[in-house]
Amino acid sequence: MSLTEITSHKSQIANFLNSLADDNEEIFPYLANRNWKKGKQIFYSGPYWDNEEIIAAINTLISGKWLSAGENINKFEINFSKKFEFKRSVMVNSGSSANLVMIAALKKYFGWKNSDEIIVCACGFPTTVNPIIQNGLKPVFVDIDFEDLNWDLNSLLAKITKKTVAVISSPVLGNPYDMDKFLSIVKEHKLEYIADNCDSLGSKWKDEFLTKEAVASSCSFYPAHHICTIEGGMVSSNNEEIISIARSFAWWGRDCYCVGVQNKLKNGTCGKRFDKWLDGYSKVVDHKYVFGVQGYNLKTPDLLGSIGLVQLEKYDEIHRIRRENKELIGKIFERIPGTRIINEKEYAETSWFGIPIVCSEIDSKFNKKSVVKYLEDNGVQTRNYFAGNLLMHPAYKDLDDPINYPNALKVLDKVFFVGCSPVISKEMINHIDFLVTKFLKEN
Repeated sequence: MSLTEITSHKSQIANFLNSLADDNEEIFPYLANRNWKKGKQIFYSGPYWDNEEIIAAINTLISGKWLSAGENINKFEINFSKKFEFKRSVMVNSGSSANLVMIAALKKYFGWKNSDEIIVCACGFPTTVNPIIQNGLKPVFVDIDFEDLNWDLNSLLAKITKKTVAVISSPVLGNPYDMDKFLSIVKEHKLEYIADNCDSLGSKWKDEFLTKEAVASSCSFYPAHHICTIEGGMVSSNNEEIISIARSFAWWGRDCYCVGVQNKLKNGTCGKRFDKWLDGYSKVVDHKYVFGVQGYNLKTPDLLGSIGLVQLEKYDEIHRIRRENKELIGKIFERIPGTRIINEKEYAETSWFGIPIVCSEIDSKFNKKSVVKYLEDNGVQTRNYFAGNLLMHPAYKDLDDPINYPNALKVLDKVFFVGCSPVISKEMINHIDFLVTKFLKEN
C-alpha cells in the first residue's frame, strides 16, 4: 500500500469521526473528563487522546499488515527506547506483565537461585512484588519514610544479607527519593538495581532519567498512566541480551527473535531458520518452533503500537501539564489544616502520576476519611496510596508481619492521592478550589 493510499485512509477516517461529532453522536465516552461541565465527575486520570490516536488505531486495522505485534509495535519499541535512553525494549500486554518477564529474564541472565532475595518496599502495588514470588525468589520488605512516603533507605541498608541479589525500586507516584544515597548503597553492596517505572515515566534526578543506572526497567501504558495505549507495558534495558530473554519469555518461550517484517524473511534474521537446533535430534527443525524457556503469550495487538507512536509525540506536553497541575492542585489542598502535600526533592524533576496527600490524625475533623468522603460525594475522584501495607492483605500475610512496618501501617489511615493528569483542565481545577473552600467554610 502506497503512502498516498495510507494518507487517503487517514483522511477518510478523520472525516468520518468529524461527521459523528457534527451529528452530536456520543463518541469516545471512555475518554476521561471529555466535554466536562460543572456537576460532572472529575476523574483523576485517563487517556490524554484526541482523534489522532483513534485514527492511527483504525488505520492499522484497515491497512496494517499485522493484527498481532508487528511493524507498529517494533517501531514503538525503537522510538520509546530512543526517547527514554535505552538500547532496547520489548512491549508486552501490561505493566504487570512487564514486571513478570523482566524478573524472569534477570533471574535467567544472572543465574539467580530460588530463594535469592530481592528487597522491595512494603507499600505499593502488588504486581511489583508478585513476580518476585512467581519466579521463585524471596521478597524482603522495607518500611517507608513518612516524610516522602518512599522506602526508608536506612532500613533498606539494614535488610541486605548474603542472599540479596537485587533491589526493585518504585518511587511513590513518580517522586524520586535520594537517588545518590540509593545508588551508593547498591554499588557498595554489588546489587542489581531494577526499576519498576510504571508510575515514574520521565522522572529525573540531576537531569538524568531515574532508569539510567538500572539493569532493567518496566513501564505501564494503562489508561491512568503517562502514556496510554489502551493496555500495554514495556521492558527496557541497555543490556540487549536481557531484552532478548524477556522477549522470549513474552513470546511463548521461543528462541526465534525475528520481529515485525523480519518474520517474513525466508531464512529469518539469523539466516538459518531451518537448521539442526535441537541437541540429540539430528534433523532440521524450524527455529520458530524451538523453545528455550518456559514462557507465556504476553504479546499485544499491533494497533497498540500505532497508538503508542502518537502518544510518544505528546509525552513532553503530558509531562509539562502533569507538573503544572500538581503545583496548582497541591496548593489548594495545602489550605486544609493539618494536611501536607509531598513535594519533590532539590535534585528531582518529577513526572507526577498523582498528588500524594497526608492528612491529619484520625480524631481530627480534617482526617482522611472526612476529606475523601467530601471529595467523592462532590464528584472528585480519589485513590488510596495503592494497597498501603501489602502485608495486611490476605495474599501476603504469610510473607511477614505487617506490624514490623509501622510507618506503612499508617498509610491507609492518613494518605490518599488525587490526580494531576493532563485530562484535568483549568476549569476543573477551579472547581476543586471552589469545593475545598466550601469544605473549609462548613468545617
